[in-house]
Amino acid sequence: MKAPRLFSIPPGAAYLPVFVEALRAGRLIAGFDGADPLALGAATIYVPTRRAARALRAALVESGSASASFLPDIRTFGDVDEDMFVFAGDRAGGGGSEETDLPPVAPCERLLLLARLVRPWRENLPRHIRNLFGHEDIMIPASTADAVWLARDLARLMDEMETEEADWSRLHDIAPDMVAQWWQVTMDFLDIVITGWPQILRERGVVNPAFWRNRAIRRQAAWLERRPPATPVIVAGATGSLPATAGLVKVIARLPQGAVVLPGLDRDMAAADWQTIVTGKTAPVFGHPQYSLGTLLCAIGAAREAVVHLGTVDETARARETLVAQAFLPAAVTDIWHGLDRGASVQAFANVTLIEAAGEREEALSLALCLRRALEDDNKTAALVTGDRNLARRVAAELKRFGIEADDSGGAPLSETEPATLLRLLLDCIFAPGDPVALLSLLKHPLVRAGQERAAFRKIIERFELFALRGGTGRPRLGQLRAFVEERLQKLAGGDMPPHQVYDQAVIYEAIGLAEALDEAAAPLYDFAALNGPVNIRQAIAATVAAFENFGRDEDGTLNTLYGREAGAACAQFLRGLVVERTGLDFQPAEWPGIFNALIAGETVRLSTRGHPRLFIWGALEARLQTVDTMVIGGLNEGMMPALAHNDPFMSRGMKTTIALPPPERLTGLAAHDFQMALGMNEVVLSRALRLDNAPSVPSRWLQRLETVLGEETVAAMRGRGKVLLHWAGLIDHAPDVPFVPRPCPAPPLDIRPRRFSVTEIETLRRDPYAIYAKKVLRLKPLEPLVRDASAAERGTLYHAILAGFAGEEEGDVYHQGAFQHLMRIARAEFDKLELPDDVEALWWPRFVNLAPEIVRFEQSLSPRRRLAEVTASPVPVGQTGVTLSGRADRIDVFAGGYADILDFKTGMAPSVKQAASLMAPQLALEGALLARGAFAGCGMGTPADLLYIRLKSDGTVVQESVAGKLDKTAQDLSEEAWARLEDLLGLYQSPVQGYVSRAMPPLVEYEGDYDHLARVKEWSAGSAGDDE
Repeated sequence: MKAPRLFSIPPGAAYLPVFVEALRAGRLIAGFDGADPLALGAATIYVPTRRAARALRAALVESGSASASFLPDIRTFGDVDEDMFVFAGDRAGGGGSEETDLPPVAPCERLLLLARLVRPWRENLPRHIRNLFGHEDIMIPASTADAVWLARDLARLMDEMETEEADWSRLHDIAPDMVAQWWQVTMDFLDIVITGWPQILRERGVVNPAFWRNRAIRRQAAWLERRPPATPVIVAGATGSLPATAGLVKVIARLPQGAVVLPGLDRDMAAADWQTIVTGKTAPVFGHPQYSLGTLLCAIGAAREAVVHLGTVDETARARETLVAQAFLPAAVTDIWHGLDRGASVQAFANVTLIEAAGEREEALSLALCLRRALEDDNKTAALVTGDRNLARRVAAELKRFGIEADDSGGAPLSETEPATLLRLLLDCIFAPGDPVALLSLLKHPLVRAGQERAAFRKIIERFELFALRGGTGRPRLGQLRAFVEERLQKLAGGDMPPHQVYDQAVIYEAIGLAEALDEAAAPLYDFAALNGPVNIRQAIAATVAAFENFGRDEDGTLNTLYGREAGAACAQFLRGLVVERTGLDFQPAEWPGIFNALIAGETVRLSTRGHPRLFIWGALEARLQTVDTMVIGGLNEGMMPALAHNDPFMSRGMKTTIALPPPERLTGLAAHDFQMALGMNEVVLSRALRLDNAPSVPSRWLQRLETVLGEETVAAMRGRGKVLLHWAGLIDHAPDVPFVPRPCPAPPLDIRPRRFSVTEIETLRRDPYAIYAKKVLRLKPLEPLVRDASAAERGTLYHAILAGFAGEEEGDVYHQGAFQHLMRIARAEFDKLELPDDVEALWWPRFVNLAPEIVRFEQSLSPRRRLAEVTASPVPVGQTGVTLSGRADRIDVFAGGYADILDFKTGMAPSVKQAASLMAPQLALEGALLARGAFAGCGMGTPADLLYIRLKSDGTVVQESVAGKLDKTAQDLSEEAWARLEDLLGLYQSPVQGYVSRAMPPLVEYEGDYDHLARVKEWSAGSAGDDE
């Protein structure tokens, strides 16, 4: 048997250039003539990823730029999702079984089929099994969406089993007493899957993707072994982490024209330590960066000493390689670290920088500055490698401030692209109606056109928002928008809801037309949601796509905007896969949004950008075999690099060990090898954030080991270089100190100052005069909030209306035997008029029923009087100020002799009696002064006997609080004092120099005024240290 031809390129060498140079020079294949343009074209080269394949083509073209030649056949393997069809065209002789020729099952179809198996799990669990867990919540699917999520985990386990070529039947070797009760339950379920799943695949004429790929690779290996080609076949950069791939590499290594070039095989480790890594089966060994290469050499049947090392590196790079190898020694032999000569580490790591940022933002900005600095030299390249997608996005965003668009290979989740967010918003609006924010997000989505020109449609939506979706209460539902708009019109016509502004008929007709068009566009999905009984995926996706396309259709009737770009094309492909599904999974319509989110969660899309030609953002897989001048490794925190080892929900670690599956740490070892290779670049920057998600972070175990081996002096130098970048990051957003804006105090001319006030505005004039200026002088009206459910304010208005009706009708004599029944009839009529949502009424009505007897009891406890509800006061001049005051009292109870009580009903605790008595909340006292001046119709010039807050509490009690009762003054005295103070206050504003200051005396409680943003309160208050607040 021919000895294997094995090579390795060390971390300090540029892998692909060294590989190409060795290939052309004939060092890989004996007798290979690199100068022959046909010889190179006849070769076949396997690389790990498509990005590596593109980089290899570029390296070959660059190396042969002086002469023309054909490029070799460059193939990829190792990526199930992207490269599963690599060997489809390599069907060699030998026939193969019918099963081998079956296509792989589509990802979504497999998820839905597995969900059918997973979903009945809960129902089919025997009672005695459920009883094992008592009152514990068993982690099994409660809905179809849960079943899809769990099916994804099950599919991942299937892929792992078949990729590792493990035997499902070995599950029966696990004795029940070897595992906990929960794992016994999952074993029973897996036994059902093992039995039923192959039959399902056979019926559909498909196979599992991992099985298909393994068989294809095995077939290719068998063909090469039977018919060794006369042309070169070379593997570049493979670690042989998968059994099928290792088998192919083994065959190629022994071909007459075959060769294998490994990446970064360790050449410093002692033989005993190497043997520990190769033969060990503990978790730390699986996590070693050389574990996969060691097992690959064992599979090939070659010793480490048989590997020829290519390329030359300088002394500094060689020293760094040695130190990194020392840092990854097995724990059992790390005692030799104490005897290391750390003097060489300072020079070896002179081009390595360590950034320890305070937080994620500072880390991202520092890395962006580092990458920007690397591009200063027009001949140099730079890359960020990180497993933290959030950090990658942050760095890409920070680079844009320098006008740099980074080439991010990580892609984006399909669910976060514009077409998918439109789909999800559409589902939210139909299946979780009533949220105006979701509805407006849908209508203002950049892809929504509804058959109109985008700019014109956006203006219509803005007018519709002001007219139909702002101010008042309500629950707008897509599919019933016309009814909602017509209800708003009725409220406007009846005066129940003041409009934000005066609308002409054109705007009203436009709103009705738009509502009708939106209802029609949403009709397919709305009708689907209203179905009773089970539905299937094809029905759901057909209704969803119909509504989706109705909203995204261009003005010319096409769907170019919706499906035109990469995200749209990926979304269309995803939807097409669901349209043709034939799994038979049924569910209730209300489950569809959750199912859709579960299905789309695993999809990604590669968005093409005009990235900078010398700057890249890579994941660890994309970085393999790549060479750049500046390598930035970000997010070096435990849990990110390396990633957390996730346990499988279906199988414990012990169960996996029993059936010969590798533990999760095997992936840690592959990532450690990528880290080891990246450290060989000329200039390396390592970074981490000291805090993540507002909590202290733990440095990566790799970084901790490296710091221990290098020693304090080297690490301090690395940190020193990092502090330079951190300092720059602190300076880039630094702005010169500017004085805080002064507190605004506009003083308009006297002739435009307000001359009419209501009693409710006097407190605002005293506490926040600027608000009065903005409202009455500038005549600015705050934008109404979005429609919402009825809240405490509406409940207070409702109670006022009920009490006004109860006290204001002769029929409703409070002392009558049927007073309670009469109160309930009035309450029912007012509740019906408000048309509250069922869930709100279910809360409010029992609360009022509980309160009603106390209201009657309170009214009957009062002495006989004439009750006047909702009484309006005519404007009364205030002294010589030229200003008039008007108002409206909740109720005035008139006695004989001209005395009267003024009552203010409250459902909350503000204002307090103390505030009213000190005249900081002077409404009641000023109403008493207006009463004394004969301003209230039907009361004459009465004398205020008492000023009362009547608090209707949530516990069903009615509490009467007298404002004047705790003072040495009568209600009349307090009212006259309030009037005198009002004269003084209004008199101040007769001076042209007196301005309307912002927040003169705001309440001590948190206060947010309607005009605070105009007054720039947050700016000037930051400099005043909170004075006067």
